[in-house]
Amino acid sequence: MLRIATAQRRGVVAGLAFAALALLAAAALGIADDWPRAAAQDGRKATAISVGEQHACALLDSGELECWGNNSYGQADAPAGRFAAVSAGRYHNCGLRPEGKIECWGRDWSGETDAPPGRFSAISAGRRHSCGLRESGELACWGSDVYGQAGAPAGRFSAVSAGDDHSCGLRESGEAACWGANEFGQADAPAGRFATVSAGDDHSCGLREAGEVACWGLSADIQAAAPPGRFRAISVSWYHACALRDSGELACWWLNDFGRTYASPDRLRSVSVGPYHSCGLREAGEVVCWGSDFYDRSGMPFGRFHAVSGSWHHNCGLRESGRLVCWGNNNYGRADAPAGHFRAVDAGRDHNCGVRESGEAACWGRNDHGQTDVPSGRFRAVSAGWHHSCGIRESGEMACWGRNDLGQTDVLFGRFRAVSVGWHHSCGLRESGELACWGDSGYGQADAPPGRFRAVSTGGYHSCGIRESGEMACWGYVGYVGQSSKPAGRFSAVRVGSVHSCGLRESGEVVCWGANPHGETDAPPGRLRAVSAGWYHSCGLRESGEVACWGYRFDGQPRPPLGSYRAVQAGTFHTCVLRDDGVVSCWMVFNGAGDVPAWLRGPEAEQGR
Repeated sequence: MLRIATAQRRGVVAGLAFAALALLAAAALGIADDWPRAAAQDGRKATAISVGEQHACALLDSGELECWGNNSYGQADAPAGRFAAVSAGRYHNCGLRPEGKIECWGRDWSGETDAPPGRFSAISAGRRHSCGLRESGELACWGSDVYGQAGAPAGRFSAVSAGDDHSCGLRESGEAACWGANEFGQADAPAGRFATVSAGDDHSCGLREAGEVACWGLSADIQAAAPPGRFRAISVSWYHACALRDSGELACWWLNDFGRTYASPDRLRSVSVGPYHSCGLREAGEVVCWGSDFYDRSGMPFGRFHAVSGSWHHNCGLRESGRLVCWGNNNYGRADAPAGHFRAVDAGRDHNCGVRESGEAACWGRNDHGQTDVPSGRFRAVSAGWHHSCGIRESGEMACWGRNDLGQTDVLFGRFRAVSVGWHHSCGLRESGELACWGDSGYGQADAPPGRFRAVSTGGYHSCGIRESGEMACWGYVGYVGQSSKPAGRFSAVRVGSVHSCGLRESGEVVCWGANPHGETDAPPGRLRAVSAGWYHSCGLRESGEVACWGYRFDGQPRPPLGSYRAVQAGTFHTCVLRDDGVVSCWMVFNGAGDVPAWLRGPEAEQGR
């Protein structure tokens, strides 16, 4: 298990406080095919699981390895062949072959994948070093040794755990021994006999022979929060720990800012904790993960869906039954979808809105400005924004509610057939085809041009529409990136992102314009039938149904899954698609570390079908 030293750790966590706002676009395209239950495709099951920083690996009952998540250094490219054990480090992994040979892969900046020869019985991959237990009981460590973390002590051991910049082992006598960095006492193992030990970041934890939890190092909080009782396995990470009781029940504790300490209700036979997410192995051999996939936006629910809508921290899907399900970060209750049957849903930044089959609208989530206080009446469409929402009544009249400091709920009179809510402004398409925009217009984003239109899309500080002639029109903030520049030609669709936009020409070609620091406007050649603009990336559907993405690659968005799809939506830092058979598939920030391969996930009962 890997860990990062305190100063570096704080920098990593601080880097997660993204200075970006959410893209509030939503897709709602229908499908209607049967969806096969998610069971093991070929009968294989997992027998062990190990979690790294942004990836994870599972050992299958066939002896093969399956890894997923961040693959920036090839750490998810598991070698072929049979293994007896696997351990995931920060950016590298090590596996133990049945004959006792160690094989490592991934990043090798400090020699952490340069395993020594010989026969081993156990392996542990840390941050920049690895350790193995020889069949003789002696230890061998390799890789970074800046703090002496690879300087294994002499003697015979029964277990080893490589942490951040220190390591711990369990002697055959049951005593714990740690070595390496010790500025917080993380290498000062207490006296007594232990059953297991786990090296973390600046702390370590072990289970005494009685099954009680004991921690040392920078661990006052984690020790104080440890639950009472007897446990048989423990795994620690930066800010949280998980342990398995004898009954197979899971207990996790300490900080929960990424949902790290969500305790799976399943009975597990093993657990592995990473910095931002954790995974456990069910008794049936299925894998379950929780925590940050960043905010678990790609932790898709099972079942058949009619539409999906995504925002920055979460997604919502409309099942074919009409029931809603939302997943991801649940601050403000935005993932607590209301009961009942719906015909439309739209995910905003911190709240969502939907239209019930009865025509009534319902909103849920953050409500500090009244953005979920839906007025009475029947609606045919609704759109959730940042701090306000708008809907079109069945009469065609517009209604908006929520924050109004910039006039974003001061709708104009008349009858409308479409609405698009941006950050602080909104635009509606009148039944006559004319546009009307209201709210913040500091950059002219609410100054709709004259003429008749057939489509409109709003972003942060600019908007775009397609005239009835097929020509594009954009207005609002231009700045130095030209996101309001008007491309020539005739278009059939437009999607506005944060500071760039993409349009689909009638010929099927895609053209994007605006900010391009990550290649988000470098649309691929060829004919597409749908396009969606995210924050730093864009995606489209080819005529064959295949997904094509371009732009920012750190978070894995431009690495779409194979297959044929009917709808695509590029979110702020993630993308979701609707497969031809109705399955929702997402990939996103942190490279889908918690996005377990579908065939490794067990069959789930579809709620409300």
